[in-house]
Amino acid sequence: MELADLDDLLARRHSCRAFRPDPVPRADIERILSSARRVPSWCNAQPWQVVVTSGDETDRFRTALLHEAATGAHAPDLPFPTSYSGVYQQRRRTCGWALYEAVGVEKGDRAGSAREMMKNFALFGAPHCAIVSSPAELGSYGALDCGGFVTAFTLAAQALGIATIPQAAVASYSPFLHRHFGIPDDRLVLCAISFGYADPDHPANAFRTDRAELDEFVDWRG
Repeated sequence: MELADLDDLLARRHSCRAFRPDPVPRADIERILSSARRVPSWCNAQPWQVVVTSGDETDRFRTALLHEAATGAHAPDLPFPTSYSGVYQQRRRTCGWALYEAVGVEKGDRAGSAREMMKNFALFGAPHCAIVSSPAELGSYGALDCGGFVTAFTLAAQALGIATIPQAAVASYSPFLHRHFGIPDDRLVLCAISFGYADPDHPANAFRTDRAELDEFVDWRG
């Protein structure tokens, strides 16, 4: 494998926001997980635990999650950012407005933006969802290791033509996730990854985010 192959894989991966209902074969899901587990982790702790849903279990979860999002309160295990400022706020807004423009939501249309937000909790129609958790005792570093796992998961999936979207929004209802999946209280629910085959004709999949140039984030010394 050449670096150009990795660059191509990274360029083709995107956060999919509309999926076809077709299930992914179990063998392919196992291949994705087997590849993702090879990422480095501090002291080789491999802190990730993953719940993967398929079929009726995904639909049952989707229905329950939508109800929780409509009636419950945000309570993430891992504190969310306190704010976005400067360039981080700018990038966040640019991404959000690109999505809204793609799906025809105009500025000021609060009902439209709320509808798009709620699609997070419908898992964007994905046939599968993975819930990633880490031991609470490992704190930020367990979460950091799991971030590597999430990245590897999305790239391995892309290599098989399977679309993904990591979702922090789902983890904002962590108490519900603990109850629904029986995840022990000594683990932190970090995120979900909805995945399946992309609907290429859906307008939500028609835009791509950009990336900062090197001089925006690299401080060369020597």
